[in-house]
Parts: sequence; structure tokens; C-alpha cells
Amino acid sequence: MKQSNEKFSGVVRCLRVEDLPRIQQMVGKLAEHHGDVATVTLEELARDVLGASPWVRILVAELSGDVVGYAALCPMAQMQFGARGMDLQHLFVEEHARRLGAGRALIKASQTRARAEGCKYLSVGTHPDNVMVHGIYPAMGFDPLDPPGPRFRINLSETAA
Repeated sequence: MKQSNEKFSGVVRCLRVEDLPRIQQMVGKLAEHHGDVATVTLEELARDVLGASPWVRILVAELSGDVVGYAALCPMAQMQFGARGMDLQHLFVEEHARRLGAGRALIKASQTRARAEGCKYLSVGTHPDNVMVHGIYPAMGFDPLDPPGPRFRINLSETAA
């Protein structure tokens, strides 16, 4: 894969309310890429990404007035170490804007945002088949992690309190 050495000529900024429909479209495209169907409504998206204390922080890449990508950041913690972290949960750039440095700019802005919120780390997971990004994160200073091992989950909507 040829990587761009060009600096992104657009801007990376925080989400604005008027960006929500565009973000919803891109969430759908990312879900489709992973074989999912996005069902998030604009109301659910607004609930999660707006307000004084959003559940998810969204950064957008804008090029010539058009939002062409986004990064979704979710808070994490390693309480035993007193360490706050942030997970780069979603990273998406529209196909026509790829290889222009938007993805790298979103990753760098995510690092800046995590630092500003007092985080000691920024983590990211990738699909094993997404070989295109396997060299990008290490090239940007990320260290590879071992798999987290067995994980468990309970659906809280189906359990009694």
C-alpha cells in the first residue's frame, strides 16, 4: 500500500450538531464494511455525542467544507493503576478522501483530545483482516498489544435487577 506523506489540507475539529446526519451516514458505511447494518437513529446519535458530558466524543475531518471522516472516542479506565484512557472506537474516512492524510490527522487529533482529557493511553482495535492499517498504527507510535484474552458480556436489558 502506498502511504501518503502529504499533510492533510483540511481541518479536524469537534463535532457540531449540524454534522449529525453526515456522521450517521458514515456510521452506516463503516457498519456495512464490517458486515453489519447500522440502526442508530439521529436521536440516539445526538443523545450519545452531544451535551456537556457526551458518552462518545466525535472528531470530524473536514475538507473543502465537507465532512469526509470521523473518529469516535470512548472513555476507558484501568482503575487499578488510576489510569484514564480513551479507545479509538471508530475511524472512518470516505473513499474519495483516503490517502490524503485525513485518517492520520484524525488519529493525531484523537491523541491530542485524549491527552487534554487527562488520559494516559489511547487504544485502538482493528479487524485482523484489515492489513492496510497494520503498519499505520506502529508507524505513528502505537505499540501492538496481546489479545485481551477471554471476555464475557451480559445483556442487561434481559436481566432482573
